[in-house]
Amino acid sequence: MPVRDAAATKQRILEHAQRQFARHGYAAITVKGVADAAGVSPNLITRYFGGKDGLFLAATRVEIPVSDVFDGDRSTLGSRLAASIVQRWFGAPGEDPLLVLQRASGERPEAAEALAAFLDANSLEKLHRYLHDSGMDDAEARSRAEAIDAFVLGVSTRRRVLRSELGNPADLEAWLSTIIQRLADG
Repeated sequence: MPVRDAAATKQRILEHAQRQFARHGYAAITVKGVADAAGVSPNLITRYFGGKDGLFLAATRVEIPVSDVFDGDRSTLGSRLAASIVQRWFGAPGEDPLLVLQRASGERPEAAEALAAFLDANSLEKLHRYLHDSGMDDAEARSRAEAIDAFVLGVSTRRRVLRSELGNPADLEAWLSTIIQRLADG
């Protein structure tokens, strides 16, 4: 009899769910489809996640380590932020929980709320704080942080959700770096 490993099984289900939600959005995914891809019974998804909604919430739990991006002089913020963004976009295609949230935000209000909350806490507020700490007054720092956040979200949506090719990774990183730096410096 094979050894059962609940944690490994749960992780395998989650990985298949992340891939499928990222590629196809929320509506097109079924519990049975994820279960089949993971090689498990649909009952396990109900047991571990409570069903499709619970699986979706687990698959869209997003963590982005951004501390390195905000370590350093403001004059190189654009290059650090662009490198981090491009690495994420090209690093794990189809499995990025942030991509899942982006694609699902148009069809699931809770996905839009989760995406907005995540971006506010992990992008906008950290960027605002960084710019303020680099010597900008509070209003200017907030305005520039909002501009950078909106720009990056727009480009991300164009590339990842609408699936527009925006160039190879190196060219995209250089372009993002230049624009982000201009927005940070004014």
